[in-house]
Amino acid sequence: MPRGIVPRQPAKTGRQKGVRGAGTTRVGMGAPTRPARPKLPHAKTKTYQPLAPERIQEILKRLHQLYPGVTCALHHNNAWELVVATILSAQCTDVRVNMVTPELFRKYPRVEDLAALEPEQLEPDIRSTGFFRNKSRSIVGAARKVMNDFGGQVPEDMEKLLSLPGVARKTANVVLGSWFKRNDGVVVDTHVTRISHRLELTKETDAQKIERDLMKIIPRELWTLFSHQVIWHGRKLCIARSPKCVDCPLENICHAADKTWSTVEIHKNAKP
Repeated sequence: MPRGIVPRQPAKTGRQKGVRGAGTTRVGMGAPTRPARPKLPHAKTKTYQPLAPERIQEILKRLHQLYPGVTCALHHNNAWELVVATILSAQCTDVRVNMVTPELFRKYPRVEDLAALEPEQLEPDIRSTGFFRNKSRSIVGAARKVMNDFGGQVPEDMEKLLSLPGVARKTANVVLGSWFKRNDGVVVDTHVTRISHRLELTKETDAQKIERDLMKIIPRELWTLFSHQVIWHGRKLCIARSPKCVDCPLENICHAADKTWSTVEIHKNAKP
């Protein structure tokens, strides 16, 4: 070999955990390999701040590019129908709820129609949504409360909404934000909880505490839209098991511990 020429070192055959190639991380067997995306200056260093305003703005920007005009996925024609649909959505998919509500609202088109029922009479109509006994009691109780205390109109007020049987902050936020266009809070469901943890937007596990954390960092005028965008993202890409990280435009600003593919450092505490 001529002098001055350094022999090329053979490629390492050992596999580093989670690392494949230069700047591309492969997590788990069978994950696709593709060129690394450009990294933003967000590494796990002393200067890394997951809640830095510029990072939050980048997250919001990319969500808006992905889901610019998304709205509530529950089909409804008025505030009362949205109350009912949201109560039915507990532990049930929106797809299933949207299959049940057309016939339900055809059969009982007015609040007073449901208020006149006994919960047992409603159960067969909503059985497929699960937990139908509790949901029947909640819907009939809410209908009676709306009729007796609010003149048949769903109240446009958080405290009054929370007085309805079966209505907690999630449902109240859905109704206020989606129907009344009021940003009084952030909807926190399973999707919002999971993605907020993955993106290191909160360390809390209680829904109300998660909501408070998100309200501090998300501009108020975006609370409702942010909720819808994150929920849609949770359905489309950032799913609970085997998230589709390779297709996610937020990938290189996400350090989630359960990523299936990554171009950035993994943070072990960033997990659902």
